[in-house]
Amino acid sequence: MTATAFSSLALSPAMLANLESLGYAQMTPIQAQSLPVMLKGMDLIAQAKTGSGKTAAFGIGLLAPLNPRYFGCQALVLCPTRELADQVAKELRRLARSEDNIKILTLCGGVPMGPQIGSLEHGAQIIVGTPGRVQQHLAKGTLTLDGLNTLVLDEADRMLDMGFYDSIAEIIGQTPERRQTLLFSATYPAGIKQLSATFMRNPQQVKVEALHDDSQIEQRFYEIAPEDRLDAVVKLLNCFRPTSCVAFCFTKQQCQEVVDHLTAKGISAAALHGDLEQRDRDQVLAMFANRSLSVLVATDVAARGLDIDALDMVINVELARDSEIHIHRVGRTGRAGEKGLAVSLVAPAEGHRAQAIENLQKSPLNWHPLSSLKHQGGAPLQPLMMTLCIGAGRKDKLRPGDILGALTGEGGIPGAKVGKIAIFDFQAYVAVERSLAVQALKCLSEGKIKGRSLRVRTL
Repeated sequence: MTATAFSSLALSPAMLANLESLGYAQMTPIQAQSLPVMLKGMDLIAQAKTGSGKTAAFGIGLLAPLNPRYFGCQALVLCPTRELADQVAKELRRLARSEDNIKILTLCGGVPMGPQIGSLEHGAQIIVGTPGRVQQHLAKGTLTLDGLNTLVLDEADRMLDMGFYDSIAEIIGQTPERRQTLLFSATYPAGIKQLSATFMRNPQQVKVEALHDDSQIEQRFYEIAPEDRLDAVVKLLNCFRPTSCVAFCFTKQQCQEVVDHLTAKGISAAALHGDLEQRDRDQVLAMFANRSLSVLVATDVAARGLDIDALDMVINVELARDSEIHIHRVGRTGRAGEKGLAVSLVAPAEGHRAQAIENLQKSPLNWHPLSSLKHQGGAPLQPLMMTLCIGAGRKDKLRPGDILGALTGEGGIPGAKVGKIAIFDFQAYVAVERSLAVQALKCLSEGKIKGRSLRVRTL
């Protein structure tokens, strides 16, 4: 029995069987280092990035001591964004399949409190939420944490970046002294040290090396004059022509400037930053995930918790101020065995940041002149797919199969030409090949979905 087999841990036979059915054969490095600590009930600080298997690590850890017969909150997971909370809850539900009657509830802002209060009245053993909304429920008395065993702070560095320190401190103040606290973070800023010193008991520390495999991700650096930054982004896109690209900026204003500049050049781009309404955020992310948006221009905080598979390219419009955040940005491409490209634009004043990255990577940076970028010709970067927005969602009992059925049945559109379908509470988004968008819109607008006429528009 190897040390990286899940069977080497003191887990129930039902959990081991479930892990096997989920295809979890061997533990990832973060799981192998953190699970033995968690299963002993000790506090833990784990430094690991998105995609390292950390959700399954703390998921297995918090399910182990759970009592399925007690319907109070026994585990609380705090996340920086609603998308990440939804992702975490989805993974926990898969891990909890072997247990009878485990209820997992998400509590996030941007949606009404009423239905959440109703769900809380029925009880749930595991709550996954964002600090602001969890705080509101505690203040209202609709959530109590008297029976809490395990508190997880996921992507703690991002929650601190977003200004949640006081909210987290207040939430922790309402939990029992005798609880296990698990803190996961990609970087280790001063705020994390302060959190752990104040709220954790003798935490064990584990760190998984976050550097990337160079054979998977090619990094290129280009020196630019500050005034050429926006044109340099256009040159990069015209040269490499990625299907999907995330361009990282510092501020919301810089995001908007980049989007305006790209759009004026005929390149499909949209911004993702903290000021977007939840509905707009959902829409931008759905369009990017379904391949009907070529370039997502995002701040670090807004992009946290994005789970995008097959991302061809990352552009650092400006170098990150922290070299560990640079590593984190770059790690968004080249996932799941695919090759990735990460390109950074560096103005002379940012030379020291480039130097810090070189020191962290312990290898010289791969510099190229901007003049080496050749325009590959062809039309401006426009995505293959187009998104249709349907004015009904989960709350209207709309399912992906209903939309697919309407398009392929009445509409006569081949299933292979229909892309991802994303359903939110009151909206749904479906991608279709651009050449068929007009036909698809006509079919859904004039026909019926699930026996009803619904409002449909192209984005």
